Amino acid sequence: MTVKEMADALKLRVFSAGEGMKNKVAGGYTSDLLSDVMGYADTGQVWITLQTHKNVMAIASLKELSAVVLVKGFEPDEDTLALARQEQIPLLGTPDQAFEFSGRLYRMLHP
Repeated sequence: MTVKEMADALKLRVFSAGEGMKNKVAGGYTSDLLSDVMGYADTGQVWITLQTHKNVMAIASLKELSAVVLVKGFEPDEDTLALARQEQIPLLGTPDQAFEFSGRLYRMLHP
């Protein structure tokens, strides 16, 4: 599935999209600890987090993640949005808790 298909199916808010909406979703990684994501997230995964600062996008780019989903209705900082646009990594949002959203994404990927 693509990031666009995931975003549409899960009714995600799109903060920044660009060409990255065509990225394939290989899985998900839920963590709010940046060093954890740097060490263990895999290329093509969607990062689920409540972190909103620009370092999130730097790590998403470094790890070649498909997208970042902000949970609990959190919104990104302006610096974060600018970097998301620059890196062409979709930055999406949901009002769901991380646990709930992770489960919804898992069920989509593993019906």
